[in-house]
Amino acid sequence: MSVIRTDGWLLENYEDPLALCEKLTALFADASAAEIYDYFIRHGMYRPIKKKRKQLDQKVWEVVQQDEAFLQKEWEGPDIPIYIFPSDDRNKWLQKQLGGKSGLAFKDKLFLFLSPENTEEEIKAIFTHEYNHVCRLNRFDKSEEMYTLLDTIVLEGIAENAVTERLGEELTARWASFYPDKKIEKMWSDYIVPKQELLPQDHEYQAILFGHRKYPKMLGYCVGYHVVKNYMERYSLSSEDLLSVEASVIAGVM
Repeated sequence: MSVIRTDGWLLENYEDPLALCEKLTALFADASAAEIYDYFIRHGMYRPIKKKRKQLDQKVWEVVQQDEAFLQKEWEGPDIPIYIFPSDDRNKWLQKQLGGKSGLAFKDKLFLFLSPENTEEEIKAIFTHEYNHVCRLNRFDKSEEMYTLLDTIVLEGIAENAVTERLGEELTARWASFYPDKKIEKMWSDYIVPKQELLPQDHEYQAILFGHRKYPKMLGYCVGYHVVKNYMERYSLSSEDLLSVEASVIAGVM
């Protein structure tokens, strides 16, 4: 199925994102278009504004289509539908921390939220990260609702190390270099180890993952990146080698 031409959807319904999300209700059991849109906004989807704004170039869909074909073969990954929408240029956190781009990955679908300012290489970086998630999620017989905090930070760590491997440190997410190794080790023992079995339903799960409230910013992501990097370096492995390795095994290096 691969890349869905949502550029056509945007031409028709850019000012009505609920109409766009209505097309997606079959993908989410028991979720309304409004609930889907609310969820997407929290993960970086655009909010329409009255003034004219620069739109995504049609080449974006072609870039992702080509990259999906390459990575699907490289990682023996699944052929899943990929949906592309503009990101929220008024979300200062998204712009500053994530470079104006984000994504959502599931076992059977993937969503990208991109800025017209993102370069082709930046688009490849976020797609590499998100499609890596899809591949790992499909290697385990485990529902996403049962992924512990440890499972998720390792999932994020493998995905961003895949970006570093493929595209270099200049395309690696900014959060990967927020903290020195000593600080990472302390955050691991202070924050992650005591809470590693938390499930997504717990309110602290997201707070730790993204570093909200009392937690250091992007806590789970930063720690996950370094845990995975340490494991790869110790055993001379690639991120692809880790797609089927249990999170608890990878975390054993800390």
